[in-house]
Amino acid sequence: MAGIARQNKFKALAVGGMQDHAHVLLSLPPTILVAKAVQLIKGGSSKWINDHLTRRSFDWQDGYAAFSIGVSQLQNTIRYIDNQERHHAKMNFAEELEKMLERHGIQPFSGSRD
Repeated sequence: MAGIARQNKFKALAVGGMQDHAHVLLSLPPTILVAKAVQLIKGGSSKWINDHLTRRSFDWQDGYAAFSIGVSQLQNTIRYIDNQERHHAKMNFAEELEKMLERHGIQPFSGSRD
């Protein structure tokens, strides 16, 4: 994922995750939209995984969550990404995301756009 970021002129500051999800902390120039960066990371990593790691077809889920952070949050965010196994020993990713959204007053996206 860091290599895909480099190829597309932005930076992956931290990459990590678990079997069912990934976390990527990106530094994007103002010319790249978050949605475009996610598309490049997910598309490029799917292709790499399918070409190099698996005999069955791999695809990322359609959705994603993106959050912006300030410079003062950089080290804590990197530490969070680097310690995923410890975080998820206490709470799975879906529970953690739901609590994070709730804490910030954000309604989870249900997938339907009525």
